[in-house]
Amino acid sequence: MAIVNKVDFKLKVEINDSIKYQILTYCFFTKTLISNSDLDFLAVLAKNPKIEISKFCILLTELNIFKSAQSARNAISKAEKKGLVNKNGNNKKTIDLNKDINVQSDGLVLLDYKILGSESQET
Repeated sequence: MAIVNKVDFKLKVEINDSIKYQILTYCFFTKTLISNSDLDFLAVLAKNPKIEISKFCILLTELNIFKSAQSARNAISKAEKKGLVNKNGNNKKTIDLNKDINVQSDGLVLLDYKILGSESQET
């Protein structure tokens, strides 16, 4: 029988930290590299789903995540190419997180990840 070393870690955090952790976990396991400002804007997007892109860019500059609306648009385009966000619509495009990320951002959120790390067995 294999011996498993179990690590139990319990922590109470604010919802924004919980959202960022979920995004980071997804990016880690999909090997998607993101910057701190990308993480911040994705967390804001998780709390504002299906928001119009121009309004979202203005919001990101007001929150001092990006210095201009254009730099926010550039980051959104980069995140879309990485498969992290989806743009919808024709005239007034909206943006939301990719559903595969599965971020829970409302109410009380309990994250219960069970990850088994094993050594590779060569034969």
